[in-house]
Amino acid sequence: MKLQRKNGLRLLAVGSAVVSGALLLAACGSSGGSRPSGSTPLAASPAAPTGAGGVKCGKAATVSASGSTAQEFAMQFWIKNYMRACPGTRISYEGNGSGAGQTDFLKGRTAFAGSDSALSATQITQSRTVCSGGRAVHLPMLGGPIAIAYNLPGVSKLVLDAPTLAKVFDAQITKWNDPAIAKLNPGVKLPSTSIQASHRSDSSGTTDNFTSYLSAAAPSAWAHGHDKEWMAKGGQSAKGSSGLADHVKKTEGAIGYVELSYAIARSIPTVAIATGAPAPVSASVFTASKALADAKIAGADDLVLKLDYATKAPGAYPIDLVTYEIVCDKGNKPATWSTTKAFLTYIAGPEGQEDLSFQGYATLPATIVKKVRSKINSLS
Repeated sequence: MKLQRKNGLRLLAVGSAVVSGALLLAACGSSGGSRPSGSTPLAASPAAPTGAGGVKCGKAATVSASGSTAQEFAMQFWIKNYMRACPGTRISYEGNGSGAGQTDFLKGRTAFAGSDSALSATQITQSRTVCSGGRAVHLPMLGGPIAIAYNLPGVSKLVLDAPTLAKVFDAQITKWNDPAIAKLNPGVKLPSTSIQASHRSDSSGTTDNFTSYLSAAAPSAWAHGHDKEWMAKGGQSAKGSSGLADHVKKTEGAIGYVELSYAIARSIPTVAIATGAPAPVSASVFTASKALADAKIAGADDLVLKLDYATKAPGAYPIDLVTYEIVCDKGNKPATWSTTKAFLTYIAGPEGQEDLSFQGYATLPATIVKKVRSKINSLS
């Protein structure tokens, strides 16, 4: 896949970061280093039934989608390259959060939704009203680490574990020099600064996955379960991963959970997680990929993945997410389905799934990607 010079420079820069054990995500079209939010429109061009490189383009149409901000950068990358191969089609993706994307799809506003969180049983039932003769299904496309970003001047390295994180985000631990934190960081001079625990204000798949981690890895310390909506009381909040990362960046004493790329783009330090493995594990594409290698398909008729948030495997980072495209198994919108299916086929194919680590995404197991491709072929 050919990239413009700008993306080539991104890849070169990240190659250096990988050597040093870090991943650098260059922001998509932004000199400020953050992913853009909102829609990503692309201008229509003359029709091309078969695109460059043999890409199957489908019937020219205008396709709208929305949802996860975690996959927004990848979606923009895919759309740009797909449109280059398949002029004649207009695709737009609005990064408005997983919850909003699910709502848009279930109300029939979009051809598909991007989501870091699976639909509930109630939502699956609701989907039958927009999927003529069918129901919604999930197509896992990407994985990635959720980093715990913090702002604590003078402390460049920090280790926390699941019980301590749970107590921090539940306002049970309120000072950075708390004995529980000090025990995990011997020799580190921790200030008495108040902890500003910060969470997403919008309905978020990132929140769902982070609280799933707390529920699985620290059940005795986290009594709130998991959900796309933040459930613990107190703390500060911001909208979207970009907003939360910006809040942590400017607020001394703050700590929050964001996709790793947002923290790296803003030069915010991130926490290494003590999992019970011989050494704490830092957030990276590679440590996330190691954890995601053990992901299992949860059901027989869908491709929702079950993650092991309590993993103790050496070098496996436990706080991860998988981001899905949600479509109907039957009864997709006839006017746009040819193009939607062609686009999904492309992003799940070899070109779409080629190394995206320089954009902050982790590799899904090859066996799962194979099942995704087969599932797309069966959709109608």
